[in-house]
Amino acid sequence: MVSEVKGASIKFKSYEESVPKLLGILKLQREIKKYDKIVLKVSLTDPLHDSTRKEFVESILKFVLEHKNPVADVFIAEGADGVDTQELFEALGYDALAEKYDVSLIDLNKAEVEVVENYEFLKFDEVYYPKLLLESFVISLPRLRMDEETEIAGVLSNMLGAFPADHYKGFFSRSKNKIRKWPMRYSVHDIIKCKIPDFAIVDAAEQNVILAGLPLEIDKQAAKLLGKEWKEVPYLRLIDESLSEKKDRNEDIDYV
Repeated sequence: MVSEVKGASIKFKSYEESVPKLLGILKLQREIKKYDKIVLKVSLTDPLHDSTRKEFVESILKFVLEHKNPVADVFIAEGADGVDTQELFEALGYDALAEKYDVSLIDLNKAEVEVVENYEFLKFDEVYYPKLLLESFVISLPRLRMDEETEIAGVLSNMLGAFPADHYKGFFSRSKNKIRKWPMRYSVHDIIKCKIPDFAIVDAAEQNVILAGLPLEIDKQAAKLLGKEWKEVPYLRLIDESLSEKKDRNEDIDYV
């Protein structure tokens, strides 16, 4: 992010008015020009009303298409858990949205993957991770709400959709059972260690604001909007501790 600020919020009036105004203030237009691939990572679920709203995504998509570099490709991506992603794209109107703006819809459950190994993983030995996300500027776009498994449905927990179902579903199930062998905070932590989203925009219209900025900081603010101290959200506390420990280790090293 070019801007030195970690993030900002704006009072919600409408997606069409509030979103581009906030993104302009944060100078997102300067950052996205550096990339040839931009991914809008949405959250699609059953029940449908918990999903990222199409109208919210459209306001961001229009901003990105207006300010991207001329050769950049833009994608809308998700890997739904326990439900067919393409069926959700259709049910929520994303097919029509993609056709209107000539962008591609990507089912991360079936996307080409790269095996990622990281000594900072806490539970996984390796992760099959969508290659497209590794190569792109990734913007996480959750609809803010409480969540039974992750406490809040936020920016970083939205990246659980990057676990491809082809590799993580159960033998007799469509759900990604293999990421539930332990508390979900560990799966959020390890998928974030593959790659943290480059930017976050949170639909908190029900709380009367839109949030945007650096993912971890925006998730902390999002937790507050839901009446929670961020340290009470297990995945946020775990990721924050992990990043702090890494910073402390790096500060102990003298480079010559």
